[in-house]
Amino acid sequence: MIEIPEAQTLARQIGATLTGKTITSAVAGASPHGFAWYFGDPEAYGLMLNGTTVTGAVAHGGRPEILAGDMRICFGDGVNVRYLAPGESRPAKHQLLLEFDDDSALFATVQMYGGLWAFPDGANEDPYYLVGKEKPSPLADEFDKAYFLSLLTDTKLSAKAFLATQQRIPGLGNGVLQDILWQARVHPKRKMGTLDDAALDRLFSSVKSVLQEMTAGGGRDTEKDLFGQPGGYHVRLSRLTDQTPCPRCGATIKRLSYLGGNVYVCENCQPQ
Repeated sequence: MIEIPEAQTLARQIGATLTGKTITSAVAGASPHGFAWYFGDPEAYGLMLNGTTVTGAVAHGGRPEILAGDMRICFGDGVNVRYLAPGESRPAKHQLLLEFDDDSALFATVQMYGGLWAFPDGANEDPYYLVGKEKPSPLADEFDKAYFLSLLTDTKLSAKAFLATQQRIPGLGNGVLQDILWQARVHPKRKMGTLDDAALDRLFSSVKSVLQEMTAGGGRDTEKDLFGQPGGYHVRLSRLTDQTPCPRCGATIKRLSYLGGNVYVCENCQPQ
């Protein structure tokens, strides 16, 4: 799933790889998918995008976005985005295929669900998109301790609910959450109101430092980049480490079902 580190990595790679290339063909919805979401009519993507030239890419929260003339092409968290070098064969199935004037291409597929939105700049009024643009990223200086604490308006929330729901921190999802809480020694079910000043300091520092480390590593090793390669950040807690020793204390990492998904915890390092 695309979260902050992967969105940043994809935007950087797209900018470096596609800038200056002109879209010669755009095909959306070729492989029907009930949970692939588009902006308007996907059959109109060719008309909107053909002839536009890529000028760069940015990331807003957990969404990488291609800049192409006055058009924007944005990908949601359940989308896989891959680059194809000139002459490389096109996949049989895809939810979006962009071909360029040098015979290279970019294609995107949806696993369970995901958005592939192409729209004129300023036309997307989706609140999730807008909040991702408006709120400061944890990677930015504006995301400081005072701002972090200003988000805590309900102390009855658990640590997972506070960090990874309601778009309080766009792009911080259940995936990156695991290592953030482990580094801070905070259990995902721990109520925020029970954290003392030292624990809040650890949690804020962990949000900043873990996301910076993940981004600097080119994303998590549980996810793939634009070229199909795993990220360079080694995830400490994930489905791959369930029932393995905690890298800090050696206790067994456990999987728990919580708030609509799985969390992974070392209950020795992260007491509830």
